[in-house]
Amino acid sequence: MNRRTVLAMVVGAALLVPGCTGTGGSAKGADAEAPDDPSKVSGTITVLTVRTDLVQDGTMKKYAAEFNKTYPKVKVEFQALTNYEAEIKIRMNTEDYGDVLLIPGVIKKSDYPKFFASLGTEAERSEKYRFTDFTTVGGKVYGQSPNGVMPGFVYNKRVWKEAGVTEWPTTPAEFLAGLKAIKAKTDAIPYYTNFAAQWPLTSWTFVNGSVSCDPQATTRLAEGDPWAKGSDLRTGDTLLHDIVEEGLAEKDPTTSNWEESKPRTAKGEIATQWLGTWAIIQFQDAARKAGVDPGDIGFMPFPAQVDGTFCATVGPDYHQAVNVHSKHKAAARAWIDWFTDKSGYDRDNLAISPLKDAPMPEVLRPYEDAGVKLIELDDSAGARVKLIDDESEVGINKPEYRQDLVDLARGAKKGSLDDFFADLGRKWTETQKNVGD
Repeated sequence: MNRRTVLAMVVGAALLVPGCTGTGGSAKGADAEAPDDPSKVSGTITVLTVRTDLVQDGTMKKYAAEFNKTYPKVKVEFQALTNYEAEIKIRMNTEDYGDVLLIPGVIKKSDYPKFFASLGTEAERSEKYRFTDFTTVGGKVYGQSPNGVMPGFVYNKRVWKEAGVTEWPTTPAEFLAGLKAIKAKTDAIPYYTNFAAQWPLTSWTFVNGSVSCDPQATTRLAEGDPWAKGSDLRTGDTLLHDIVEEGLAEKDPTTSNWEESKPRTAKGEIATQWLGTWAIIQFQDAARKAGVDPGDIGFMPFPAQVDGTFCATVGPDYHQAVNVHSKHKAAARAWIDWFTDKSGYDRDNLAISPLKDAPMPEVLRPYEDAGVKLIELDDSAGARVKLIDDESEVGINKPEYRQDLVDLARGAKKGSLDDFFADLGRKWTETQKNVGD
């Protein structure tokens, strides 16, 4: 699973694919209407996915078999792409990019109608589903995520308890104190950056909204300096910097290993990682394979409270969409509707359902018990944020700037933290003045 879910949270509004033709976007049949009679829907559809693991172990075939009980005349074929963003970018220069695909982060939001068929109006779909505004253009919705995710710390509860910390830290200072206790009282690495894998560092962007408990946090990125004093990103980036500077992370981040970090965390060799709800099931599976208790894997919110309450943002995973050029739009739409509503994919992955009336997954019961407030960010300014990010070359959803931050913290890069933030803010706000919607 690695970086796919991290990227998923930023695909709502992204950048233009250089060289993509996008022909036929306003062509006849650009809507993919929900089929009325399943027995009349037919055709062979190709579904593109990032879940190479689920294709290889036969899980996706099992989903297709269940789908065929309702839609017996539709044949579903899967293509799992290992490096999805890079591969789909090339394929979308043609009309051959599957019948159902995941909206990639390199497509500018305003260009969605050129590449994808509409699933219906935002007004209608938002009554039933979460995350519809992430793919809405001109009042129409062009994609639907099958599950939601939340950022947070995946941690080994046993290690934190051994260090004497049994309550979630409520401030960055308390969190650092907890990591110091782990270093002093256990053999575990208090925090693991996964620097070498790169993509885990982008997860730190998703503190945005959680610190301030503000559903308009994305809009604030579009209108102000993301690294102004007191801002969410500055708070998160400062914590990451201080963790590394104070020797609470792995000794040599450049040699970190994502796959190895899962069983090491499960066994208690690593105490904490900032990732997301999507990682919980992977770390629990790693625990089972290592012969240790999967119940040791916990999940905690960012150490900040508003009026005594933790907040956590809920965002979409990759959005499934219908290729505007598909010859079997009804079948493709049927797959998306069934996979979203009936497959149980969200439950199988301990994820948040896209259905507004569905209960939270059991794994998030501690959040409910602690009264953590869940908020959904308004993404209406998401397209503008991505344009500013691209043209400023800051890269809030790319790993390089936080690699620079980690290098600064460990002494591999010269400069002060204040100057680092000031430079990011300058690039961002100067670009902001010249970027349209």
